[in-house]
Amino acid sequence: MSLRTFALASACVFALAGSALAETNVTILHVNEVAAAKTLWDKIAADYNASHPGVNVQFKYLENEAFKAKLPTMLQSDDRPDLFYSWAGGVMQAQAKAGLLKDITADVADVAPTMSQTAVNAFKADGKLVGLPFELGEVAFYYNKKLFAQAGVKAKDVKTWDDFLGAVKKLKAAGITPIVVGAGEKWPMAFFYDYLVIRVGGESAVPDAKANKNGGFKNATFVEAGKRLHELGALDPFQPGYLQTSHAQSAGVFGDGKAAMDLMGQWLLGMQAPNSASGKGLPEDDIGILSFPTVPDGKGKATDTMGGINGFLVTKSAPAEAVDFLKFFSQKKYAEEAAATGAYIPVVKGAEAAITDPLQRRLADDLAASTYHQNYLDQDLGPSLGGVINEISVAVAAGQTTPEAAAAALQEAAEQQ
Repeated sequence: MSLRTFALASACVFALAGSALAETNVTILHVNEVAAAKTLWDKIAADYNASHPGVNVQFKYLENEAFKAKLPTMLQSDDRPDLFYSWAGGVMQAQAKAGLLKDITADVADVAPTMSQTAVNAFKADGKLVGLPFELGEVAFYYNKKLFAQAGVKAKDVKTWDDFLGAVKKLKAAGITPIVVGAGEKWPMAFFYDYLVIRVGGESAVPDAKANKNGGFKNATFVEAGKRLHELGALDPFQPGYLQTSHAQSAGVFGDGKAAMDLMGQWLLGMQAPNSASGKGLPEDDIGILSFPTVPDGKGKATDTMGGINGFLVTKSAPAEAVDFLKFFSQKKYAEEAAATGAYIPVVKGAEAAITDPLQRRLADDLAASTYHQNYLDQDLGPSLGGVINEISVAVAAGQTTPEAAAAALQEAAEQQ
């Protein structure tokens, strides 16, 4: 063989080897801290990689606050993820308007009908699907049954706001911290304000404010919600140092049995043990779920719920394999596994039947019976106004501003957004 022939043959071998080794990488950025979900997602990625040679799908975790801070810059860079976790709402709409997301409507036409239509619609921007949901969630009070019993509080009797304040007073009188909240990250306190808005104003409260009806966000509903939150804060119901407490720390406080209640999303069930000092947390038999109370003369119903519709969005530069994986991820068998392991409440129709955990079942039943479901306001209202919601919720609860001033700040932010 001549030197030239040998060189040509070698070049071909190396080219073929390079082609065989080349991989399409699909990166998925998420904030889910629940161990069961992480384990399941890694399994799904491994299943897909095994059946799709040349593709490497990888889930990457980023802590909630870091995710929110870094994502806007990442989406504008060459280091953007292909898929990323989303709570939908106004933040997603802003990302779509900025041209950062991909229209996948035609690609997922065979998958979308297998899911809750409400959840699917949440991931549409200008009528086009830019991602797919995987989870429905509800924020509710998780309570420590033993601490309730110790204070003589019966959960079944806590139905109205006055009942709730009475329970808080009983817990304090018994030397028990009534509520833990990670107000250092602000959004956990906003859950109180969010719920009070829909309990006071009903399902029209947020849409009317967005449409600038009756004074927009400074109308009577938002002022009254602030007054109720201020009323709660005046009872000093939270743990010492709550204004500096992170979400993870607050989950650990609840897991250590040092507070009676935590108003939180379903992920608390997976967070309270690993963040506790013992690493074991509360046994699930010692945890109960209490719906947010109704407000006297409020338009909201006890069956109106608030929580997330979570999913994954597809970035504009994502390869076709990213969308293909999203469809693979959305199979009913994986949704049923999520339900069975308590990872989350899936949106795939019928998969919720596989839920065996009693607390997850309670949440699933609440959502099935929900008369109105409100997305988290900080996500629903977009990045600017949503941030103000979080800020004023803490300020009102801590007595740092008045309900009227807080509502006026919301309206001002809405006018500038």
